[in-house]
Amino acid sequence: MPPFKDLQTIYPAGCLTSDAVKYPAKSKQMNDAEFREQYQPVHVPASFHDANTLQDKVIFALAELGEGTAEEVTIKLERLEPNAPAKQVIAAVHEVLTALHGKGLISASETEGNLKYNLHKVTEANGGKINPGLLSPGLD
Repeated sequence: MPPFKDLQTIYPAGCLTSDAVKYPAKSKQMNDAEFREQYQPVHVPASFHDANTLQDKVIFALAELGEGTAEEVTIKLERLEPNAPAKQVIAAVHEVLTALHGKGLISASETEGNLKYNLHKVTEANGGKINPGLLSPGLD
């Protein structure tokens, strides 16, 4: 089995188009089960060898780095899997990170014109206030 499977075996046809990456919900109407399947939280494999898909390998490399640009994630992947074809890895890493970020499954911040991706979670509580009297019935 090649180190990086064809992207179409990992992602259904059409889900990596620019509109699908930016606006996945507009690509197709989904029922609840399909939505939950498509937007599962990101899971970091315990080891690189446990990563079965390209997406898992990219997530593992990003977790190892903490945060990084697509190029930095590519370099990390090339170190973890030196026999992988470099051009295929570069293109695939960009596609996977863009798709995950487009779905809101990973975070990114712009630094010096490049997106730095990360797996960070919100660590500060929202400072806003809620007026309980304005809540809809059943939400309290």
